[in-house]
Amino acid sequence: MKVILLQDIKNVGKKEEIINANDGYARNYLFPKKLAIEATKDNLAKLQAKKTSEANKKQAEIELNKQIAKQIEKIELQIKTKAGENGKIFGGITSKEISEELKKQYKIEIDKKKIVLKEAIKTLGKFQVEIKFGDGINGKLTLNIIGE
Repeated sequence: MKVILLQDIKNVGKKEEIINANDGYARNYLFPKKLAIEATKDNLAKLQAKKTSEANKKQAEIELNKQIAKQIEKIELQIKTKAGENGKIFGGITSKEISEELKKQYKIEIDKKKIVLKEAIKTLGKFQVEIKFGDGINGKLTLNIIGE
């Protein structure tokens, strides 16, 4: 009997995979535990529609990330912070602060985990920060750290 798995099952298959299962295994184990549904025409059509919808959402997300990456390339984000006489910053500028400033100044929301910083920025000046959106989409943001 052909069934569509509703979740990953070890040694059987992955979620949304269509497999051949023994009738008894399907009727007595998979169906009662809601681990699978029978692969009827209706259920196959629903699965295909769901996969198409997910692919469209993914493509829209990729396009949005490309637009944001282009927008970021043109921005020079200014961050004011307290610094000592020799240009050293008290504490340091982290990816969280960069994310918050982008949201505050340009209304661009970027998750702090996407901002690549090896360590916090601890001096005044201009810096290039890479932002990785995933799916091979990257952008470079110019930071201008100035003292108050």
